[in-house]
Amino acid sequence: MAEYRADSAELKELAPMLKAGDRILLSGTVYTARDAAHKRITELINKGEALPFDLNGACIYYAGPTPTPPGLAIGSCGPTTSSRMDTYAPMFLDKGLAAMVGKGPRSKEVVDAIVRNKAVYLCAIGGAGALAAKCITSCEVIAFEDLGCESVKRLNFSDFPLIVAIDCEGGNILK
Repeated sequence: MAEYRADSAELKELAPMLKAGDRILLSGTVYTARDAAHKRITELINKGEALPFDLNGACIYYAGPTPTPPGLAIGSCGPTTSSRMDTYAPMFLDKGLAAMVGKGPRSKEVVDAIVRNKAVYLCAIGGAGALAAKCITSCEVIAFEDLGCESVKRLNFSDFPLIVAIDCEGGNILK
């Protein structure tokens, strides 16, 4: 197992080097989106309308942060169960999504799309949302504000600790 320090903008290029079980400290721009936001983004794609962010090369964190306490960039921000996004993930990956961050196993269709698109699935530690928030330096709602904690947010990660759960060759620590 290797350890990496990477910027989110480099994930597409870095993915072929990453192997299941590798550890990564991720910095840079990451977007939150859960199932309600995924549904709306899919509707925008199907209508040919503009998306809240460019999926090509992006990293999505499956999280719904709690309200931000005074003096902090974000509230508790732990991962949610990734399988809830499995219906949408293959389309997002086919549109260029570089990485997904969440917790738990993924369907065969998602694993196949990860391999097909040379992407990566990264796992964050569940139950450690308050600690994870310490690695997030900014948070801005950029779409679907009416969804509250499930709105799409642009986060800035600083050395956010992750484990490569599924690599671009189908290696999978969750089997």
